Order: sequence, then structure tokens, then C-alpha cells
Amino acid sequence: MKLARYRHNGEECYGAIDQQKALCLPRLAKHLGTQLPAGLDEFIAEGALEKAETLLSKAEPNDLESASAPLGEVTLLAPLAFPPKILCLGRNYVDHSAEMKAAPPDEPVIFMKPHTAIIGPAEKIVKPAFVKELDYEGELAVVIGKKAKNVSVAEAQRVIFGYTVFNDVSARDFQFKDGQWTRGKSFDTFAPIGPCITTTAQLPDTSNLRLRTWVNGELRQNATTGKMWLNVSRIVSQLSRVMTLEPCDVIATGTPSGVGFAMKPPRFLQNGDVVRIEIEGIGTLENAVEEQ
Repeated sequence: MKLARYRHNGEECYGAIDQQKALCLPRLAKHLGTQLPAGLDEFIAEGALEKAETLLSKAEPNDLESASAPLGEVTLLAPLAFPPKILCLGRNYVDHSAEMKAAPPDEPVIFMKPHTAIIGPAEKIVKPAFVKELDYEGELAVVIGKKAKNVSVAEAQRVIFGYTVFNDVSARDFQFKDGQWTRGKSFDTFAPIGPCITTTAQLPDTSNLRLRTWVNGELRQNATTGKMWLNVSRIVSQLSRVMTLEPCDVIATGTPSGVGFAMKPPRFLQNGDVVRIEIEGIGTLENAVEEQ
């Protein structure tokens, strides 16, 4: 199942989406005489996916139609607006470490972004005028579904709810000046995410997903998740040794080579540029840059 938050006729909802329709799950539940959590965050935290799947299996075509809207008539929002944590990995692709002129790390390079950095599909990445070296990083993101601490690699999959697309937008001039990455990664709008969350049942294998990033139609990143140093299960296990993972935590798993600062000469994002990131099995996240 692919799940998204969206706005339709001025009302916010969440539900299952495909290429043609958005199906509001709380509306469907009400139509069938029961309830689902009001928001997608609560839906994940309360483990309501199985209940939703049961409702879908029992619903008649007219039930589904009454709770659906054409996908072209809805506005997709960031699937998670207030995740407890946004955890990010640096240098998790060997080729990206190489373009940074660094060896793959001995231990995971972990940093965090605030939820105030989140924007959804088609929202603007705001480039403050004083940021001169704005960059993109297309990434696969993991959405945690269950509270977890000290999870083994073998057990990691059971705490994952699903996956989405993430853009780790970075102000390189601040990132590299500071030495640590918090300021350069944490500006408002520097965490585009979406367009949906693909559940683990629909995407059980993330070991070799194609990830591509375009800037103004030019292909900049083209790799597979098979090039990760730490795969998804190892990432979840390693992070859970450090901190308790909670439902709706987002883990951005690192970016492959092809970022702007490593090009010769560097090619940073400018006002009006459009970044499009596509991950196999999930979808496409597109955002334009606006200087302010």
C-alpha cells in the first residue's frame, strides 16, 4: 500500500493512493461504521495498518468510490509533518565518500534535522540570499513503525513501517565552515519528503532500488541502494544501539555521488531550479528553489 497525506476541497486527509485516485481511509472507515485514527502519524503509531487492510478487503466498489477523489484534484502534503526525529546518515555510499575525497567511515556518520525543515511535494525550497552554496541529496528514507531499542540486524525489518523519498538539502558553505553539520542542514524547508510512504508489504526488498535525481531535467544522480555501505537493516540496528527509535521517526539513509558541490566546477542550486528525485517502488518528489 502507498499512503499519503493530502488536501482535498479544503480538508486534510490521509489514505491509499495509486496513479488515479486517493482513497481517504478515515472516511471509508466511517462509511463502514467504524473508526481509524484521524492522522497518518497516529495511524502509524497505533499500528492501524492491518485494520485498514481488512476494511479495504471488505469494502464494496461503491464504498471505495464514496471515499475517493481523483489524484489530480488533491494536493499532496508531506506524509509526516511532525516526526519525533529526523535521523540522517552521511557518507553511506562509497562513491559519495570518494567524491568527498574521504574514505568510507568506520562507524555511521549520524546527524539530525528538525521537523521544521520538512516540506512536501511541490513546496518551495527556500534559499536564503546569504546561502551561496545550496545543494541537493536524493535519499531513500525509512519510516519507523514500532518503538525499538537494541534491535538486531535480523529483527530490524519488523520495526519498519515503510519507505519514502527524501532530499537532504544542504547549505555547503555553512556545513563545511562549521565542521559539524547541524546548521548547514537545518534551515527551514531543507527536508523535502514524499510523495507517499510505501509500506514494507509492498516494498519488501530495498537492497537494489534505483535512485535518480534531476536538476532542471539534467540527470545528476543515478545509482542503486545496493551501493550503500550500511544497508537498511544495519542502519536501523546501529541507530537503535544509540537511541530509542519511535513510531514515525524518519531515517534518511545517505546519498550517492553526483551532488552539486563535487562537480567540476561546482554547480549549486539557484533561484528557480527544480529538483526531482525518483526512487523505484515509491515515486517522485519534486521541489523548486526560491531565493528570499
